Amino acid sequence: MRLLGREADRGLLFRLFMYVLLIDVAFIYLKPVFYMVTTMVKNAGDLLDPAVIWVPSAIYGGHIAEAFRMLHYAGSFALSSGLSLLVAVLQVLSCAVAGYAFARLDFPLKKLWFAALLFTFIMPPQVTILPSILMFKDLGWINTVLPMVVPALFGHGLKGALFVIIFRQFFGTLPKEMEEAARIDGAGAFRIFFRVMLPISRSAIIVVFLFSFVWTWNDAYFPSMYMFGASDVPLSVGMAKLNASLSMESDQGGLRVFVEPLKMAASFLIILPLLVLYAFTQRWFVEGVERTGLVE
Repeated sequence: MRLLGREADRGLLFRLFMYVLLIDVAFIYLKPVFYMVTTMVKNAGDLLDPAVIWVPSAIYGGHIAEAFRMLHYAGSFALSSGLSLLVAVLQVLSCAVAGYAFARLDFPLKKLWFAALLFTFIMPPQVTILPSILMFKDLGWINTVLPMVVPALFGHGLKGALFVIIFRQFFGTLPKEMEEAARIDGAGAFRIFFRVMLPISRSAIIVVFLFSFVWTWNDAYFPSMYMFGASDVPLSVGMAKLNASLSMESDQGGLRVFVEPLKMAASFLIILPLLVLYAFTQRWFVEGVERTGLVE
C-alpha cells in the first residue's frame, strides 16, 4: 500500500515519477545557464582544450571585464533600469484603470472597444512599426525613450493589452458587494477604484509590474527601431551591437575562440539583475499568478 498509496497521488511511485519529471524539466532550463557561466570563466587554455567542458581549470574574469566595457554597462544599466521601472509603473496604473472599466463599468460600445483591445494584442508589432516611426519622427521623439514611455501612460506599450486583460480578469472575480457598499456611502467610480479596488489588487499589480519590467528590460526590437541613432542605448540593444561587432571581427580574421565566452559574459551581465529581482519576488509572483487566474 505504501508503494502505490491509497490514492494515486500519494504513493511512492507517483512521488518518484514527479521528482524525476521535475528534475528533468529543471535540467532543461538550467543547463544553458550552467553552460553560460562555465564558458565565460574559462581562460584561453581551457577554451582550446576540448576535454574541458563543464569544469574549468581556473576561474578567469577577463571576459566579464571586457563584456562590461563593450556594453558600456554602467550607463546602459541605468538607462535600462530607469526605462523598465518607469514603463512598469505607468502600465500598472493605466492598465489597472482600463481593466477596472472593462470589468465593472458600463459605457457605450464597450464590447467594440474590448474587441479592438484584443485586436491590438494579436496584431504583430511589425505591422505598425513603420507608421509609428514616422509619427514619432514628426513629433521629434526619435532617439529618445518617449516612444516607449508615452504609450505606457495610456495603457498601451509593450504587451499593454495583455495587462489590461489580466486586470479585467482579476477585477471581474471580486464580489460586487464592496462596490455597492461604497456607492451607498456616496463614492463615485474613481473613488471606488482608488480607495477600494486598487488597494486589494496587490497580486495583480505584482504580476503586471514584474511582467512589464522583465519584458521591457529584454525588449530589443522597439528600442532598436526608435533609438537607432542614440549614443546611449539599453542593454538589450547593446547586446545586439556587441554580437554584430564580435561577428565582424571574427569574419575579418579575429580570434574566434574568444567570441563565445564574450557573448556568454555579456548575456550573464544582462540577465543577472533579473535573476536577483526574481530571487526576492518569486514568492509574491507565484502567488499573484495563482490569484489573477493566469493558471486556470
